[in-house]
Amino acid sequence: MNNIGIELGITPYGKAKGISYDLVVLPWGATEPHNLHLPYLTDCILSEAIALDAARKVRQREGIRVMVLPPVAMGAQNPGQRDLAFCIHYRYETQKAILSDIVASLYKQGQRKLVIINGHGGNVFKSMIRDLAVDYPDFLIASSEWFTVESPAGYFEEKDDHAGEMETSVMMYYHPELVKLEDAGEGRGKPFQCKSLNEKVAWVPRHWTKVTKDTGIGNPRKASAEKGERFANAVVERYIELFTELVRQPLYPD
Repeated sequence: MNNIGIELGITPYGKAKGISYDLVVLPWGATEPHNLHLPYLTDCILSEAIALDAARKVRQREGIRVMVLPPVAMGAQNPGQRDLAFCIHYRYETQKAILSDIVASLYKQGQRKLVIINGHGGNVFKSMIRDLAVDYPDFLIASSEWFTVESPAGYFEEKDDHAGEMETSVMMYYHPELVKLEDAGEGRGKPFQCKSLNEKVAWVPRHWTKVTKDTGIGNPRKASAEKGERFANAVVERYIELFTELVRQPLYPD
């Protein structure tokens, strides 16, 4: 599949210079285990795959030019996750510095619209974006999580919290060669002992090694490429609509 001119990582300068892009997309993930059967960079791989799919289709349908930046693998982790081999925790300050440098560079080059497609539940960008809006009041930054823009109900049989049926299915659709389903653990997760925390009266980070044995929370065994395709296509349609609205419409009514 030819993504030159859409995927920055494989696009030469000779193809990108002189082109006026309407929108820039930044996939953002993490570096962490995903049960025993998915790659460490699953959150990066899937957010980039969704971004590229949407960028191709919105150009074909609407003539809107989108450039997808290389995914950022610097994700925030829960307590206990750093105990797992090669799971890397990046602090809020580190993530903010990365985003700030990306925005500063894009701004100087004349870009004014950026969409973050986040693939990792531990990443939260709202405060960063508010601060950047002070420094760059005419630069629009929109943040989203690809796995929440469409309800998984009706697509999957099992609830997916981490590396379960949904993530596994979408990976099987985009990159089946990276899925080793025969190695997957059961993905059983333990709730808090405290009822109020389970009912989300308050929030505390889960200690990962206390709530799961295989790093997954959600059973991946019923995953399939067909389920992943249906869900991914629905998510991509939501992004096509978002990109089109951000490029063609004002944010607020007159």
